[in-house]
Amino acid sequence: MAVNRVPVLKRCRSLGLEPEFLGINKTSRRTLKRANRKMSEYGSQLREKQKAKFIYGVLEKPFRNYFEKASRMKGQVGENLMILLESRIDSVIFRLGFARTRREARQIVGHRHVLVNGKIVNIPSYLIKAGDVIEIKEKAKSTKRYEQILEVTGSRIVPAWLECDREALKGTVKSLPTREEIDVPVDELQIVELYSK
Repeated sequence: MAVNRVPVLKRCRSLGLEPEFLGINKTSRRTLKRANRKMSEYGSQLREKQKAKFIYGVLEKPFRNYFEKASRMKGQVGENLMILLESRIDSVIFRLGFARTRREARQIVGHRHVLVNGKIVNIPSYLIKAGDVIEIKEKAKSTKRYEQILEVTGSRIVPAWLECDREALKGTVKSLPTREEIDVPVDELQIVELYSK
């Protein structure tokens, strides 16, 4: 499996992104040397695509597949793309506060700790639907790891489209998110323009 080994803060700096969107509460004191350089239209479109890919931890080919799926759905392509990315199981686990970072959420899913409607799901790209019940496996609930996670994520606000029971490590998807409910700083219209060239 391909893994991006570039340090997270360095990547955040180059994309002009706050590390909080990845669940990381560190900040870098360094500044980007080329910050005042003028960027072309293509450059800004590419940066928006790289931002979305980096935030959600998706590589180029699956990201392209999400775009093609979004273009076949009803409604605006950019909004559909963001909704698809946000409804991945690893993203939902992060939003529910069952993981400190998006990478940790992906690892939790990969380690078979997550049940969706009572069945184990170990594919981070699994797309949830409205009404799905997501919970951490009973055997894993008692581990110290989840106590530490809940200490860190206790103050995190759960989005309105999700319902969370922190004590039972259980969540319900009330509905799929709308674009207004997704607080990710990505201009999806630029991604649509980039792919439609």
